[in-house]
Amino acid sequence: MADRVALVTGGGRGIGRGISLGLAEDGMDVALTYRRDADSANETVAAIEAMGRQAVAIQGDVSVPDDNVRNVNETIERFGAFQVLVSNGGIASRGRQVVDTEADELQRVMATHALGPHHLFSVAVPHLRTHERADIVAISSVATLNHGANGAPYSMGKAALESLALTLAKEERDNGIRVNIVAPGLVDTDMGQRLVKGAAGIDDIRSLDEAMPFGRVCQPADIANAVRFFASDLAGYVTGEKLNVWGGGQAWR
Repeated sequence: MADRVALVTGGGRGIGRGISLGLAEDGMDVALTYRRDADSANETVAAIEAMGRQAVAIQGDVSVPDDNVRNVNETIERFGAFQVLVSNGGIASRGRQVVDTEADELQRVMATHALGPHHLFSVAVPHLRTHERADIVAISSVATLNHGANGAPYSMGKAALESLALTLAKEERDNGIRVNIVAPGLVDTDMGQRLVKGAAGIDDIRSLDEAMPFGRVCQPADIANAVRFFASDLAGYVTGEKLNVWGGGQAWR
């Protein structure tokens, strides 16, 4: 993967940071977007540069069409091209039942997880088609496996994202673009910590280690490794696939 360039949305913190660092470790330069946390994004850029790779942080919200256009254009202006797109930007829903969910929350979560990526892909794909090989990896969630109660906006958004990715995989195969899905379970991030605290009153996510598969909570690097596989020559004959990364099942509630 040396000398390829990746654009990672939400790439400055959490799972996105793990992905950005992992792709840089494999020899890629990285453009990463962030919505609000400029400090974390700049820290990730510095970590990538310390590896000897180039990186840039670009402020942008995937749910805003103009931001998607600008993020793609600025990546091309900075690096000349990019061959890998990771749609990782995401937000949590408020954990309410359907009857208690406000319309603005549904719109906000769906815009971030499904409508925004649709527009982002529509902007990025014409550029990706110019390369002999390009890759899109959509970061979904194992929430689409069980559609648990009190999370309809999030599950709906991720299910729509998966439908988008699987459709795009068929549309772009003849253009040399592979499109695949990585679906994390509970991951040791700020969002994961908020999830376990809100759902189970657990203050330290690592206190769940003994109850989790392989004796530990999933780490951002575990998700990054799945993305690195899909973006590598090892997955040259793989498209339209989904890889669940949750140790075969997590039961922490």
